[in-house]
Amino acid sequence: MSEKWLTQSASDLGRAIGSGEINPVTLTETYLDAAENHPFSKRIYARLTRDRAMAEAEAAAKRAKDGVRASLLDGVPISWKDLFDTAGTVTEAGSALLKGRVPDQDAEVLQAATNAGLVCLGKTHMSELAFSGLGLNPVTETSPCVNDYDAVAGGSSSGAATSVAFHIAAAGIGSDTGGSVRIPSAWNDLVGLKTTHGVLSLKGVVPLCAGFDTVGPLCRTVEDAAQLFAIMKGDKPVDLTGASLSGRRFGVLKTLALDDLVDAQAGAFDASLKKIESAGAEIVEFEAPCVAEMLDLAGCLFTSEAYAEWHRVIEANPSLMFDEILARFRTGKNYSAVEFIESHKRMMQIRDEYAALTRGFDGVLIPTSPLLPPKLQRLQEDGDYFIRSNLLALRNTRIGNMMGSSVLTLPTGVPSCGLSVMGQPYEDRKMLRLGAAIEPIL
Repeated sequence: MSEKWLTQSASDLGRAIGSGEINPVTLTETYLDAAENHPFSKRIYARLTRDRAMAEAEAAAKRAKDGVRASLLDGVPISWKDLFDTAGTVTEAGSALLKGRVPDQDAEVLQAATNAGLVCLGKTHMSELAFSGLGLNPVTETSPCVNDYDAVAGGSSSGAATSVAFHIAAAGIGSDTGGSVRIPSAWNDLVGLKTTHGVLSLKGVVPLCAGFDTVGPLCRTVEDAAQLFAIMKGDKPVDLTGASLSGRRFGVLKTLALDDLVDAQAGAFDASLKKIESAGAEIVEFEAPCVAEMLDLAGCLFTSEAYAEWHRVIEANPSLMFDEILARFRTGKNYSAVEFIESHKRMMQIRDEYAALTRGFDGVLIPTSPLLPPKLQRLQEDGDYFIRSNLLALRNTRIGNMMGSSVLTLPTGVPSCGLSVMGQPYEDRKMLRLGAAIEPIL
């Protein structure tokens, strides 16, 4: 029976705890044992927190016995990307620059999760300082894609995704600055929520670009994403019952988002649109030239802020970094303060233009990624291929970050192909309800 637990959704596990079918202590032991014995364990987990997990599970078991569970997910074991501070446990954000860094307290979202009874299994590997959409990290470890063990898993929340995909966590918590929740979710056939910037606390989260960083869950189901989002926000979960596509109106963004798709991604996207339309929704294709202009600003905005955040630490020990990530950070020093401010001002204007253009849609549909997971060996051997693959992997997801959108990616049923539903800022709960309607038909 315990083996079955490893493939169940976090919400189903929570319900089974509530009914007395599952003891959180046995559940946590099952996940820890599975993680410790998994052949890819060291490529997925930077470190397991067994003592903490067992203590939290025992407390959850007592609450369940006493009938005072803190949430639906009280007693469910999940993983945390290694940029969320954990009190007394090393948090290195995938970088030798932070080797041995031990925070004094948990990140606020981890505190909220702990207060809701979630069990912290451990910390997962990631792209170095979260600055890549591929998940390749020669400094620490590179997680394999669940659909192709010779390929990367997507980043930067690579371990968060693979801990769930390989059944050694019931869900994972990651971060998304330019696509870091959505790309690994899509490539590993998971649900991933890119939240609206500022909705979930970033206190105690190792930063990349504070103006774009967001926290989000990587899960097996939309319900799990809704539960975790509510827990970290300190809110009631959105009601997903009765979610329907009848009468919904979706836009399909043609500008850039449909360019250079590999055949599998194009086929999965087209098939998904047909299923959504058959379920009663209207599909409208549209162009948005402002999207192309917006993405032209991304290089200045992301790299300038990232380098401003990290340049003193980086330049004190640049030899400790993966060359490709180091070069990407250093690109940020090529822009002046004037260019950064002008770019930021224009970004805010374009956000208004795009919001007005898409306000008539319930959501905007795009393929989460144009390409399939690249092979690890080629990325390590060919620097130009790494750069091209990284930029293309991030192209579609960065639209959501630049526009300030709330975005949900869903598995399409085609391996490593995700469908993204993009909403207006602060429409996170609406995207979850739309996702609940789309999920069963895909």
